[in-house]
Amino acid sequence: MALLPNRDSEKAADRKAKTAAAQDEALLREVDDAVRTDQYRVIWQKYGIAIIAAVVLALVAFAAVLFFSSRSDSDRERDSEVLVQSLDQLEAGNLEQADETLAPLAEEGRGGAQAQAQMLRAGIALEEGRNAEAAEMFAQVAANDDVPQSLRDLAELRSVVAAYDTLEPEEVIRRLTPLAQEGEPYYGSAGEILAMAHLDADDEDKAGELFAKIAQDDSVSDTIRGRARQMASVLGIDAVGDVDELIESMRASAAAGRQPQ
Repeated sequence: MALLPNRDSEKAADRKAKTAAAQDEALLREVDDAVRTDQYRVIWQKYGIAIIAAVVLALVAFAAVLFFSSRSDSDRERDSEVLVQSLDQLEAGNLEQADETLAPLAEEGRGGAQAQAQMLRAGIALEEGRNAEAAEMFAQVAANDDVPQSLRDLAELRSVVAAYDTLEPEEVIRRLTPLAQEGEPYYGSAGEILAMAHLDADDEDKAGELFAKIAQDDSVSDTIRGRARQMASVLGIDAVGDVDELIESMRASAAAGRQPQ
């Protein structure tokens, strides 16, 4: 496949990120509908891995530009072309071809570019059901001291999710507790999964408290807060907070949605 011109690399990466984000939104809406049935364990088993796999591709594409700044122009251009080519192949559904494109960069590259390729390959493995391989590749990024901490934290989160069904709840709790603290960049996502681990450990009190805490945190995305609010309700905890404030917020959101674009 012919590579895109170098000057279009960043634009192409941004386009792929937006496409992936739109797909994520559609999937999350489907999950929200399923949550309302109160079958939270079935929901997690059916959708949890798929959500993380989809989000990974969007986040990796968006972050790529940040990690190329420390490399030479020629290295940056070559790495960018590899990543854009692989994203084109992923968009076309050619997972095997994309994996082959990324393999040299993931195995022999350096720094952030290598981490990006490893994250994408791990996402492909996850999509293909090779969860053990995906977890291992995510773990490699998480253990790489040359990679920014925010990406290492993301990789650790993805590694846990990929291996979730094979891990004891106590192991999940140990690994995700540091990421599920207020102020951490992945607090909402890590907290949601951590709460599920508490459920699997038969500790509904801790799970409900954490869901309620997430639901009332304005820094967490509305989608995650909505799911957390419903889960807390299922577990018998009121996570609505100030009803008048909630109603006003819903009205404001509805009004904003009616504004002409």
